[in-house]
Amino acid sequence: MTKTPRYTDNPFPSYRYIPFSGDMPHPRNDPEGHSYGIEEDYLSDFSASDWESCQPYLYGVDLFNNAYWWEAHEAWEACWLAAGRGTRVGTFVQGLIQIAAGQLKLYMRGTNGARLLTTGGLEKISCAQGIYLGIEVSVFSADVLNSLMNDGAESPLIRLHFSEQ
Repeated sequence: MTKTPRYTDNPFPSYRYIPFSGDMPHPRNDPEGHSYGIEEDYLSDFSASDWESCQPYLYGVDLFNNAYWWEAHEAWEACWLAAGRGTRVGTFVQGLIQIAAGQLKLYMRGTNGARLLTTGGLEKISCAQGIYLGIEVSVFSADVLNSLMNDGAESPLIRLHFSEQ
């Protein structure tokens, strides 16, 4: 088994939130939640040249890669809003958010919701080709589609490609 890469030193939350599971508090709304009272990240801007140093983006990747899909969505939302919903970067990040939600639905056995979210997310990230925001789009897309189409397939991982410095 391949070791899952880490891109930040941020600690993971104490649990992976699974909506409607009944046995865990909502992370933000419940006083027992792992993110209760913690201010959400705010970014004034997020562009394609920022991803390598953007902690919310990189932490979102760490969360996604370790099956904290609800939490990944939360981390990436700051990037999406800062990039602008109608921009290429914003559309791509929105696609990542939808793919994370699709993985969560897949885990919860919500097949129709997983299909809708995943296909919508794949469509959005197809606005880019090659390596975009550190992600090799075609490889990641194939892994995401494989996880959706093949019951028991491993969850996709994001392996970031950093520029030479």
